[in-house]
Amino acid sequence: MHRCFNSAEIPVAVKAFNDAEKFVLRHFRLTEDDLRKNKYEVKTLAFLQKHEVKNGAFAHLCKYAYEKPATGAPEAKEGFDFYRICLQDDSILDAVARANSFIKLSPLMLYIAVHELIHVLRFSNGTIDFEAPQEEKEREEKIVHNLTRDALRSCRQNDMDIVLDCFSSQFAISDIFN
Repeated sequence: MHRCFNSAEIPVAVKAFNDAEKFVLRHFRLTEDDLRKNKYEVKTLAFLQKHEVKNGAFAHLCKYAYEKPATGAPEAKEGFDFYRICLQDDSILDAVARANSFIKLSPLMLYIAVHELIHVLRFSNGTIDFEAPQEEKEREEKIVHNLTRDALRSCRQNDMDIVLDCFSSQFAISDIFN
C-alpha cells in the first residue's frame, strides 16, 4: 500500500512548486510567459495512473502529446506536448522519515520541484531529447542536479543546505518516461 500526502502535506507540495517557478524564472532569466509555454502539470500519487507510479524516485516525468482533432485538412491538425510531473509521495515521505528530522518536507519538496521544472524546460526547448538513450539521460540527470543546486543557491531556507548535501547527484531524484 502506497502512502499518499495528507491534507497538511499537499499544501507544502503546492507551495514548493509555486516557489520553484520563481527560482527557475530568476535563474534562467525567463518571464512568466516563457514558463507558461512549457506545458506541465503536477500530480500526487493518489491521482496517478498505474504506469506513472515508479519506485525508487521522488518524481516521475511523463511526456504526453495532445492532438486537437482536425476541423479540415489533415495538415491543419493542431496539438502540443505536455509533461506530467508525477510525485511519488511515498518515496518522498519515506526519505523524510528515514532522515530522523534532519530532512524536512518543505525544502526537499522545493528541491524536487525546481529539479523537475528544469527537466521540463530542457525537454521543452530541445536541449535534450526526451527519447534520448538511457546513458544520455543519466548524464542529463547530473546536469540538472547541478543546475538545481545553482538555482537554489540563493535559497534562504535553513534546511536547504542539508537537502543539497544529502541528495547528491548519485541519488535518483526523478525518472523519465513517455
